[in-house]
Amino acid sequence: MIPYGKQEITQEDIQSVVKVLQSEYITQGSVVPEFEKRLCEYTGAKHATVTNSATASLHIACLALGLSNEDVVWTSPITFIASANCARYCGAKVDFVDIEIDTALMCVESLKIKLEDAKKKGKLPKIVIVVHFAGQSCDMREIFYLSKKYNFKIIEDAAHSIGAKYDNEPVGNCKYSDITVFSFHPVKIITTGEGGAALSNKPYLDKKMKILREHGIVRDRDHMISDNENQWYYEQQFLGFNYRMTDIHASLGISQLKRLEGYVLKRQELAKLYDREFKKIDYIKPLICKSNHFSSYHLYVIRVCKGIGVRDKLFSLLRKRGIGVNLHYIPVYRQPYYFNNKLLKNTEKYYNNALTLPLYPAMGKKNLNKVVSEVKHLIKDLGSR
Repeated sequence: MIPYGKQEITQEDIQSVVKVLQSEYITQGSVVPEFEKRLCEYTGAKHATVTNSATASLHIACLALGLSNEDVVWTSPITFIASANCARYCGAKVDFVDIEIDTALMCVESLKIKLEDAKKKGKLPKIVIVVHFAGQSCDMREIFYLSKKYNFKIIEDAAHSIGAKYDNEPVGNCKYSDITVFSFHPVKIITTGEGGAALSNKPYLDKKMKILREHGIVRDRDHMISDNENQWYYEQQFLGFNYRMTDIHASLGISQLKRLEGYVLKRQELAKLYDREFKKIDYIKPLICKSNHFSSYHLYVIRVCKGIGVRDKLFSLLRKRGIGVNLHYIPVYRQPYYFNNKLLKNTEKYYNNALTLPLYPAMGKKNLNKVVSEVKHLIKDLGSR
């Protein structure tokens, strides 16, 4: 089976982890702060808080922005469920904004219309969680302008997009958002095994997220409520969580970060080969990358535009032939936990014909050509029925 995504672990990665395992501290040592520092250096953000998952990062990002059960969060329906669940962890309601059919990114025009309507009803969102789908950034400048007009906060869910650029600047610099979240799951661009990060340019948000990551405990005497001067004294000021990343995982992240740009360039090279081949195939439409965007190509998604059920048949036949296709994603509002009758036009159209093809740095042209060959053969056969 050619998987849709796969991590690459080198001897250098292994040695980095072994070095920490042989050191005095395997958690709560100096490696986590070093990883945070390097993420800031790479993205241009001023602060970074790493956690044990991107889901944890999204949760503490919502809490740091003051989300409560009286609030509403808007996000994209084409995303992993964590983009919505993080709001529910805080007791907030969740609603969804339709996507652009050619990119699967949040549609700015749909967002404008929804905001205008919500203002009239007095139901504006507290936070909009913008999802950078498949490695490509949303139109952040436009969304940022809307945030100022309608007074909402922005979290960039960039779980797919470390290494990507928007207007020639790194995703993660938080120029147009309050907080940006990355994922380091094994199928993402770089991995820490499991892990995430929340970046911000606002020191009070970073401070709050670091406290929330560590049980809500404060050890800095300058920020304590009590005047107790004992060295052993600490305070729990918030209901926090054990969301820490270990030094073991951070050491792997530091090692992988060194190869990030190489990974992204390889993914781009493979995506261009896919693009070139699929231009020749009727009924196949790859998602487009906008001219002012530089995608990290976490995923390569095509739309199979040939009647109802053709995508489903193609999915099944490709799996039988050892091609690990996938679907990203079932619209969140279709999940039993969220289900409502507010189906979104572009989202539904995308859901009915989207298909994720294998893409990862070590995939190679031979495997890519096999995928293309199988797709060409099968779509021709299915198209003639």
